[in-house]
Formats: sequence, structure tokens, C-alpha cells
Amino acid sequence: MSTTIYGILFFACIILVIVVHEAGHFSVAKAFGIKVEEFFVGFGPRLWSVRRGETEYGVKALPLGGYVKIAGMNPYQPVPPEDVPRSYAAKPPLQRALVILAGPITHFLIAMIALTVLFAGFGTPRYRPVIDGVQQTLSGQPSPAFVAGLQPGDAVVAVNGVPVSSADQFVSITRAHPGRPIVLTVDRGGVRYAITATPEYATVAGQRFPRLGVTVGDGALLGYDRTNPVRAVGRAAIYTGSVTKAVIVRLGDVFGPAGIHRVIQLLGGAPRTANDVSSVVGASRVAGQAAQAHDWSALLFLFATINIFVGILNLVPLPPFDGGHLAVVAWEKLTRRRLDQRRLAPVAAVVLGFVLLFSLSVIYLDLVNPVPNPFR
Repeated sequence: MSTTIYGILFFACIILVIVVHEAGHFSVAKAFGIKVEEFFVGFGPRLWSVRRGETEYGVKALPLGGYVKIAGMNPYQPVPPEDVPRSYAAKPPLQRALVILAGPITHFLIAMIALTVLFAGFGTPRYRPVIDGVQQTLSGQPSPAFVAGLQPGDAVVAVNGVPVSSADQFVSITRAHPGRPIVLTVDRGGVRYAITATPEYATVAGQRFPRLGVTVGDGALLGYDRTNPVRAVGRAAIYTGSVTKAVIVRLGDVFGPAGIHRVIQLLGGAPRTANDVSSVVGASRVAGQAAQAHDWSALLFLFATINIFVGILNLVPLPPFDGGHLAVVAWEKLTRRRLDQRRLAPVAAVVLGFVLLFSLSVIYLDLVNPVPNPFR
């Protein structure tokens, strides 16, 4: 299949995930006896629907996700008197919170499943570290790498006789030897050399740690590390936690002043890099490229990361996100007073407007100035 078809299939999977998100809200609301009036896939004009009991199920014209209509959640739609006891607003805070949390939680569960399949079925790839760049100076002095004669393109085979199979492993070893010589076995044009260099302390982004003065990337694929299903679940949980932490940090960079400034630069014609933010359009293109390259591990990791990102984004404590509804529940629980959610409508409008403008800008960039293919 072509990259485009793979990308379309990935996009369809993301839409399906959004439907699963809404199904989470739906299922928990039903479990607590809350009236659910509608459950639709898509938006816009109704194509087909059927009523089962008190809920209308159906499909709409624009396949961009889905939604559930829960009685009492929209402050502008009054609830008939006979339905008030079964409305969202009439339920205890814990039940309302669980109804809201059920949506974002599905993304973390899907990420766990994807990562478990990755670790047990495909395995994590091992790459030979490659020196991408050599700094001539470090803290005002000639860098250890420059002095030792390391060159861009050198593939690191071993450090102190220990084979290395990832850039992270190489960095960990160098940081564990401050002021002590290490012997790097490197492959340069098919010839192996033993090069001795001594990591020295340097300050980078306010942090001080031992460095050689090189940037390291992934080179040739060495193989895959697989694990049994039980251990895979544990690794998936750990990775989900690690990615969640990274996404939370990244969220501020993406939507903060630096992120907005970067999008403006890109709209002005700045070249795109692999680290720039992407929309679901850009992510689908990268997924298609990963599938075309048969890099299924990267594809699953991308799918898991997107789910975690969407889950975290939904928990931002601002309306109209799920986190905004959770914030209202927490406020009412602490103050023991009902909050008229119509007062939050201006905040929701501003947040929604910003997200839409940001998203449309990034979608435009993904169409006219896509992220470089990382699998070439």
C-alpha cells in the first residue's frame, strides 16, 4: 500500500479513538443511570439514526469524531422536570467526575495496549549510535571530542569494550565517567578506530553534567528487543508514565509563547524540523511513512504518544475540555455551591477559538510545509 493509504488508515484509527473516548462517557453515564439522549459518530447533517430506548444512535456526514448528549450537561438546554433526577447535574460529585474522567482515561488505556503490543509483538529497535556533530569548543575550551579527533558520521560500536546499542546508552556511559578517559570504538568508513576521550563538565540549559561535546543520533538498525506479555504490560505502564510526564512538559512549549512564536515563524516561511508541532494531518503523514518503511515499532509508539497527548489535553482544567468540567465539579464540592456554567461560556469561547486557530494554522503547515520524512 502507498504512504497516502497508510496515512488515511491511521487517520481513521484516530477518529475511531475519539469515538471510543465518547463511548467512555456514554458507558459510565449509563452505569450511573444518567439519561443519555444521543450518541453519534461524526458531525453535521444526520445520515442515519435509530432510537433504542431513550437514546438515539446514528451517523452524521462529517467523520471527524463523535459526541454524546447527556441530559443536564448543556446549561442552555433545560431538562424536562421528569428527567431532572436522572440528569448529570443531579448526580453526586464523584459520579459526575467519573463520567468526565471516563473519556480521557480511554486514551491512556489505548496507549497501554499499543505499547504492550509493541514490546511483546514487535520489540523496541536497537540502533547503532552515530556522531551527528562535533563541537569545537565546550565551556570556552577545545571540546574533548574535537581534541580526540571524533568526526561526524562516526558510528560508535563500543565504549570501554562494552557494545552500545542506543544513543541513550552512549550518553549514560559518558556521563558516568566525568574526568576519566573512555575508549570509544568507532566505525569510520568501514574501518574501526579506538579513540580515547575524557568527558568534562559543561553547563547546558542551566544544567551541569559531563559531556564530550558531540550530538548523537541513531544509525544502522541492529535488531529488536522483545519481551514476554506479562513484562510487556509492566514496561507499557512505565513508558506511559514517562511519556505522560514528557507530554505535560511539552504541552507548555507547544501552546505557550515559544510555541506560538514558532508557529508564526513557520507561517512566515521558516524551514520545518522533525521537532515542530504537527496536527493529526501531519501525524497521519508520518504514520504513513513509518508504515511504508515497515517500521511498525515507530508506528505503534507514535499512536500511543498521540493518545497520551490527547488524554492530557482533555484534562486541561479549562472549558470546554473535560478538565474544565472536572474543575467545576471540584469547585462545587469544595464550596458546596452550584456554579452557573453559563458564566463560563466566554472562557470556553476564548479557549475554543484559540485551539481552533492554532489547529488550523498547524494543519495548513502540514499541508504546505510538512515535517521532513524521518524514515529516509
